[in-house]
Amino acid sequence: MRFFNTTGPVRLDDHYHVPPLDRLALDEVLTLIQQKKYFVLHAPRQTGKTSSLLALRDLLNAEGDYRCVYVNVEAAQALREDVEQAMRTLLGGLASRARLAGDEFLDAVWLDLWTKYGAGALGEALTRWAEASPKPLVLLIDEIDALVGDTLVSVLRQLRAGYDLRPESFPQSLVLCGVRDVRDYRIQSTAENAMIAGGSAFNIKAESLRLGDFSAEEVQDLLAQHTAETGQVFTDDALETIWKQTQGQPWLVNALAYETCFKSEVGRNRSHPVVAEALLVAQEQLIRRRETHLDQLADKLKEERVRRVVEPLLSGGEQRHFADRDLEYVRDLGLLAQDRPLRMANPIYAEVVPRELTWVVQEEFEQDTAWYVDAEGGLDVDKLMSAFQAFFREHSEHWVGRFQYQEAGPQLLLQAFLQRIVNSGGRIEREYGLGRGRTDLLIVWPQGEQTRKVVVECKILHKSLEQTVAEGVEQTVGYMDRCGAEAGHLVIFDRRENRRWADKVFYDRRTSVGGTAIEVWGM
Repeated sequence: MRFFNTTGPVRLDDHYHVPPLDRLALDEVLTLIQQKKYFVLHAPRQTGKTSSLLALRDLLNAEGDYRCVYVNVEAAQALREDVEQAMRTLLGGLASRARLAGDEFLDAVWLDLWTKYGAGALGEALTRWAEASPKPLVLLIDEIDALVGDTLVSVLRQLRAGYDLRPESFPQSLVLCGVRDVRDYRIQSTAENAMIAGGSAFNIKAESLRLGDFSAEEVQDLLAQHTAETGQVFTDDALETIWKQTQGQPWLVNALAYETCFKSEVGRNRSHPVVAEALLVAQEQLIRRRETHLDQLADKLKEERVRRVVEPLLSGGEQRHFADRDLEYVRDLGLLAQDRPLRMANPIYAEVVPRELTWVVQEEFEQDTAWYVDAEGGLDVDKLMSAFQAFFREHSEHWVGRFQYQEAGPQLLLQAFLQRIVNSGGRIEREYGLGRGRTDLLIVWPQGEQTRKVVVECKILHKSLEQTVAEGVEQTVGYMDRCGAEAGHLVIFDRRENRRWADKVFYDRRTSVGGTAIEVWGM
């Protein structure tokens, strides 16, 4: 039986898959190769780049016009800026891949060339290989941006130096593949004691192609392969949920489906259809296990240029201008959607980010879910919000100061507090983004045969208190209506300096224009 793939390149016999070549702009790629161009393919991690490169290699070799070789250079990363030893590792890997493709030329000469030319052996090896090959060479270099400092500079410059020799004495075409576009490389050269721009070290790039996420149709086609082979169907709600939560991010789509269909007891029973709730349970399991894909993404939150972009989103801050390089970098990581408005790439990432930033804080809270669950199994949100208000008054200065993302500190602290309680029986859904002026939280709590939904809206006090509350009440009611929530709470954080807690802390019950009652908590 085939299965959903979450680790490494697609194997067509083993995995349900979207055909890798269908995900490339194949006509454009083939034209670039025919025109002897050197170009870039980039996309976030675990998007399908390697699968697409391997499929391209197989296609070109099958058609017979070129000798195409794929190589992954990530192994040279461990050697950092030891250029000579990194080059040995790179050449050895390239020779091995060429031999597997039926070309043994490099296997016989690369070590001698490295001994003679040292750090400059790559260019010489490619020249001699191209001259010995009966067909034009096409080279696919994967994980190029894993290389570090002077090693990366040396590779890029050697590739550039031989460009004018193609195709008789250098590869006809070359693809650099990584997370980022080469223009965004900022390479610290120890040897030159300078920051080298990738665009200047490799100014022969013709195009930058980005591998996109799955389309909605591709997601449905992928899931339909499972149905065709097992008879297990996905309900309409399940299909809508997997698209909504992942927005087509390939690893997320496969991971949710695999967790649901191959790991859960209910999912392994093929007579049971896959329903939306099962996918949401699987999502929670992936997040709690801190799966490698999500953990790697979360680790990027520690970087300053990521913080500069993500922090205002978390706080719902006003529109602002970001450095173009910062935005490009965070988009290349896959954290942000490619289009406007500026927002997280999908709801799962939007869930992972605040939870990762507050993980340690959650574990240190001395709170217990049982304190806030009534005799009927319902969550007493009024009691929960009152407890948080008291906690925030007493401890916020200490706890908010521990966050790296202090601009969003109050919102993160509230989310950590709620998450600690809700973890045991329900879930929290989040919406936030630049210029929204608020952060929307939806508590979903199962109670018997029903599911209770409660909105918690967070706003930073701006203008006057009355204006902020009035605006927040209407926003809370609007979010309640959209989510089908039965109750709403509005939290107003007063971050003005030199304000007494007695003036900040209050509780009020307001009624919207339409007559909906909203609980308002000042902090």
